[in-house]
Amino acid sequence: MEFERLTDDGRLWAVKYDAEKSNVFDEVFSRWADVDWLKKFFSSNVCDLEKYFRITDVDIAIYDTIIDAEQMESLILDINEDESLDELFRPLENLRSSEMVLGKEKAKGRRNKHSSWLRLYALRLQANYYIITGGAIKLTPTMQEREHTLAELSNLNKVRDKLISLGIFDYDALKSCDNETDR
Repeated sequence: MEFERLTDDGRLWAVKYDAEKSNVFDEVFSRWADVDWLKKFFSSNVCDLEKYFRITDVDIAIYDTIIDAEQMESLILDINEDESLDELFRPLENLRSSEMVLGKEKAKGRRNKHSSWLRLYALRLQANYYIITGGAIKLTPTMQEREHTLAELSNLNKVRDKLISLGIFDYDALKSCDNETDR
């Protein structure tokens, strides 16, 4: 597992898992732009799409996903140094009331017609510093309800455990980590 810097100021990083060719940020947004992958995903999850979002047309879901993903990716990569990433990422647990070491966080897409199902998952190193561990299309109320979102929860825990084992609890420790690679 490696950690790749996404922004020049070092506030945003992404995990590159050992078995993968690119980091999770690039993989997630590539998947969310792939019409064939999206068609297969939404066709397999059409019941959730209908039940929770009242959308019966897979093509509408594909279109909404591609538009939302483009906006979300631009928002994240084009963020100014004086803008806060803490406004974008929120605690994974909706009821969490205090900060925690390497807190589990989520960033949601934003849209008008219906809630966005796009999620990026990250660990908070410190105020305004995050490591993205993955992303998913979340169509159900909780992550535990579907295998693909449960896998993202597992990834959050694995990366958190790895960071703890390496003694990485903040940006300075990550910056000095030997396996850092620049984007």
